[in-house]
Amino acid sequence: MNKVLAFFLLIGIFTSCESNTVFSETRAMDGFWGAEEVVEFKLPELDSIKKYNLFLNIRNTNEYKFNNLFLIVSMNFPHGKTVTDTLEYRMANPDGSWMGQGIGDVKENKLFYKEHVSFFEDGIYTITIAQAMRNNGEVEGVTKLEGITDVGFSVEEASKQ
Repeated sequence: MNKVLAFFLLIGIFTSCESNTVFSETRAMDGFWGAEEVVEFKLPELDSIKKYNLFLNIRNTNEYKFNNLFLIVSMNFPHGKTVTDTLEYRMANPDGSWMGQGIGDVKENKLFYKEHVSFFEDGIYTITIAQAMRNNGEVEGVTKLEGITDVGFSVEEASKQ
């Protein structure tokens, strides 16, 4: 009986470790995210036939003073085309508690960027991410965005539906 239980436990462990992540990289920030600081990720060449979901991965602490996050994200194609999006993500619930996963004062947010994307051009795609936060009533952006500890990007193979 114990051998059967151990067998099913091992099967469960191995199948739960399967992941559809094909790329994941994170950059640590030096105590703050500067207004002029652009985080860049170079993607490996991906299968042009498959579809992928793209995610931004942001870690924040209690030092983060906002309930949302504005980002400017660009996807630079291998042959010169660039697609740029200005995105807003909610970082806190209405009661002020942080969204995301984690214990303690560090929370990790896996934020959807694009879904069911095909990488049809041969070559290296580059993703750039910049923060675009402003204080209410101010024209100039936040020069030192505190509380963001890490910025990451990940690519997952989309499930076939």
